[in-house]
Amino acid sequence: MQVADFDFHLPDELIAQFPPEVRGGSRLLHVEAGGTLHDRWFRDLPALLRPDDLLVMNDTRVIKARLFGHKDSGGKVELLVERVTGEFEALAFIRASHAPKPGSRIQLDQDVTIEVLARQDDLTQLRFPCPVLDALQRLGRLPLPPYITHLPTADDEARYQTVYADEPGAVAAPTAGLHFDDAMLAALQDKGIRTARVTLHVGAGTFQPVRVEQIAEHKMHSERYTIPQATVDAIRETRARGGRVVAVGTTSLRALEAASQSGDLHAGSGETQIFITPGYCFRVVDVLITNFHLPKSTLLMLVSAFAGLEPIRTAYAHAITERYRFFSYGDAMFLEKHNPESPR
Repeated sequence: MQVADFDFHLPDELIAQFPPEVRGGSRLLHVEAGGTLHDRWFRDLPALLRPDDLLVMNDTRVIKARLFGHKDSGGKVELLVERVTGEFEALAFIRASHAPKPGSRIQLDQDVTIEVLARQDDLTQLRFPCPVLDALQRLGRLPLPPYITHLPTADDEARYQTVYADEPGAVAAPTAGLHFDDAMLAALQDKGIRTARVTLHVGAGTFQPVRVEQIAEHKMHSERYTIPQATVDAIRETRARGGRVVAVGTTSLRALEAASQSGDLHAGSGETQIFITPGYCFRVVDVLITNFHLPKSTLLMLVSAFAGLEPIRTAYAHAITERYRFFSYGDAMFLEKHNPESPR
């Protein structure tokens, strides 16, 4: 398949620049397995779920990954930390007039000077004089997506984070989870719907464009994930009861599918470059809650694999006509798997 198969025109005014006034105040487009569409609100979610269903959520926490400094020569440098690789080290994208060379230094403030260690493809390995997460919390700026045009505010720092965020390390939010508030979680619990956690630290590569024409030639970025044994046990119990596994977000889905490539879901941590495109056989997930994704993106390819290419095309055209809000701060979708008989 070609990348052009996943293109569509989106009016700029439908790109949500701010979250809804209240968390969870979004619309929800329900796409049935047969492609039938229903316009709903996110508050309708409990009615779409069954008591034996299990919601799997990504508990990663967005870090203040954008830093500004200057080289020894005085030239300005902008850093986007892609991944914290150790207490004092990180990989980062660097924007500068001339890329700093290994052995050089970057001054962030009077107390923090970081050392450039080595290049790794498009990334640079850096060493900090203090714990990386401490430096980011004190000096960093929230890395809002490139299509959000305003500078991050205090409101963004609260709203571009899920209410259940726990494990710091993401450069971008698992945005399907942004719709959940404490009241929604309580309502789900009252209905007997259980939740489980995975961790996948979303990298900046999630916003990287696909630069090839044939999707089979695209190389995915790598992301770190962890699947707790308690989540594996909860999924097995859900299956035994006849319930559905509902992934909250493409990141939760990618973690679960990556950890089940041998055929069975396994607990543990690892790296994944899993690239899910139409024709993929889903092993774990039955339902996907997700936001609307960028044209020609790997995430649009993923949801097309899950719900079917034509149903997704129809759903996106409907959403544009009905003026849904798109991308990170936008509205949500409730997608049923288009081939529910595929092997688990």
